[in-house]
Amino acid sequence: MAVQTGLGEPRGPWFVSPELDPDGRGRWDVPGAEREAARRSWRGRLLSAAAVVALSTVSGAAAGTWAADRDAAGPAAASAAPVPAELVTAAEKTVPGVVSVMVGGTSGASASGSGFAIDNEQHIVTNDHILAKGGSGPVTVETSDGRRFTAEVVGREPGSDLAVLRVPAAARLPALPLAKPNSTRVGEPVLAVGSPLGLAGTVTAGIVSALNRQVRIGNGRHTAVQTDASINPGNSGGPLVNARGEVVGVNTAIATIDGNGSIGIGFAIPIDQVQQTADTIIGRGG
Repeated sequence: MAVQTGLGEPRGPWFVSPELDPDGRGRWDVPGAEREAARRSWRGRLLSAAAVVALSTVSGAAAGTWAADRDAAGPAAASAAPVPAELVTAAEKTVPGVVSVMVGGTSGASASGSGFAIDNEQHIVTNDHILAKGGSGPVTVETSDGRRFTAEVVGREPGSDLAVLRVPAAARLPALPLAKPNSTRVGEPVLAVGSPLGLAGTVTAGIVSALNRQVRIGNGRHTAVQTDASINPGNSGGPLVNARGEVVGVNTAIATIDGNGSIGIGFAIPIDQVQQTADTIIGRGG
């Protein structure tokens, strides 16, 4: 069975937070040849992780049987914490409006990530760095039910790392509701939805860890929503939603240790900035 190796990466396994690293250098900001070596090492670990995921899927039934036998012979294992019903409902409402974004030639995507519909005109918000990495190749989106559409690039804003795409009306993507500005609160539950490691429609849960977090991503600084919801390569451009199913931000970057993937520190562009930029790109902003 072929192993999916993922849909790109958030722009920054190599980001630097000025709060963590005032001198502009750190374990996540590797220059020159060292950076390339770290990139190769990280991708190697990513392939290994994907293989483990695939192997776990194949052997899930056997593992379940082993666990059941073990539990029958010993004390009952502690059950996982119950999932609030509103998060289940929020996930059900969100997934149909989220797409995988692929940029590249017919032989395979050279860059990819996630995106989501923001209106009934089939406009899709995503991260600009996905398009930048893919170069001038065609852009394709895949819906949660497996349909594929060629997407038009309506506009890009590299400074805010946002871009807007548009797909034909036949896609019938449901627009995700946007949270009101300044309504997000530290500690509230959130879901990150996207295509990490190529696994479309993946939902992970966490909380809002901090607001107005100043982080430097690439060559620019951004004010971000920090979350401990698991965000991994392929989540870039996907929505971070609250328990009401409202988008509070666009997942854009993660902190890592030696490029090993999510450590529970992820960053999303706040929804007020997203809405303002998207409206300007589309032509609705004044």
